[in-house]
Amino acid sequence: MQKSYSNLVHTRVPGTLGGLLVLVGFVLIGMAVGNILAIVILALLTSSDANSITGLLTTLFAEPEKVANGWLLMMVLQGTVHFFSYLLPSLLYWFYMEKKGFQDFNFKDKPAVSIWFFACILVLVFIPANSFFIDLNSKMVFPDFLSGLENWMRDKEDQNAMLTKFMTGYTQVGQLIIALIVVVLLPAVGEEVLFRGIIQRKLAQHWANPHVAIWVSAAIFSAIHFQFFGFLPRMILGALFGYLYFWSGRISVAILAHFVNNGFILVMMYFHNIKVLDINIEETDVMPVAAILASAVLSIGILYEIRKTGNKQPVFNNE
Repeated sequence: MQKSYSNLVHTRVPGTLGGLLVLVGFVLIGMAVGNILAIVILALLTSSDANSITGLLTTLFAEPEKVANGWLLMMVLQGTVHFFSYLLPSLLYWFYMEKKGFQDFNFKDKPAVSIWFFACILVLVFIPANSFFIDLNSKMVFPDFLSGLENWMRDKEDQNAMLTKFMTGYTQVGQLIIALIVVVLLPAVGEEVLFRGIIQRKLAQHWANPHVAIWVSAAIFSAIHFQFFGFLPRMILGALFGYLYFWSGRISVAILAHFVNNGFILVMMYFHNIKVLDINIEETDVMPVAAILASAVLSIGILYEIRKTGNKQPVFNNE
C-alpha cells in the first residue's frame, strides 16, 4: 500500500524535488499577483488613490475597527490573497505541469460512508486533546540570548490575535456565511490541495515513506501560517488531515475534515457573539486532564477505524 501511494505521482519536470521547486515558484508568483490584485480591488472599493491606499492598509492591519467597512475589506483582502496564493497556483501546477485533472488527487475508490462520518467526528473529538498542545506551545520560552526574537514573535502573535478577534466579531448571519466561505471553505480546499494533494504525495514519492511525508508536509503547512506560538497544534492537525488523506485515498475527505474543524470554531464564535453561548472557544485555557485523556483515547480509536476501513479500499493507478 505504501509503495502504491508513493508512486502515484510522476512529475513532468526533472525530479521530484525539481517539481516541488517549480511548485514553489508558482506559489510565490501567485502570492505576488494576489497581493497586487487585492490592493487594486481595495482601491476600487474605497475610491483610494496610490497614496491613500497605503494609509488605508496600515490602518486596516493596525486598527481595522477605525476603517469604514473594515470587516468586509479584510474579508476581500484575505479571500483574494488566499485564492491566488494557494488554490490557483496549485491547480495551475497540477493541470499544466503534471498534466493531471482534479480527479487524479484521488488514488482509491470512493470511501465507505463511515469514513466521511468518522472524519467529521474526529476533528471535533480531538479538540480537547489539541488544547493541551495549544497550551504547551503558547507557554514556550526562549533562552535569554533569543529574547529579541521571542519578543518579535509574540508581537506578531498579538497582532494576529487582534485581527482574528476583529474578523470573528460578526453578529449577522450574512457575515457568518461570508466568513465560512473566505476563512473556512477557501483554506480547506486550497491548503489541502497544496499541502496534502501535491506536497505530501510528492514527498512520499521521493522518500518512499508516507509517514515522513505526512509529518514534513504538516510542518510546512504549519510554518507557512507564521503563527509561531500555534505551530505545534497546527502541525498536529495537518498530520491528522494527512493521515485522513492517506488512508481514505480521497482529497475530499481531508477537505471535509479541514472545513468541519474551522467551520465549527466560526459557528461557535457566532453563537458566543450573539449571546446564545457563554463559552468562548477561542480561549486558550487548557481543558481538564480527564477531557484531554478521553479525547486522545477516542481520537486514536476513530483513527484506527478509519485506517481499517480505508485499507479495504482498492488502490488504483490514475496516471
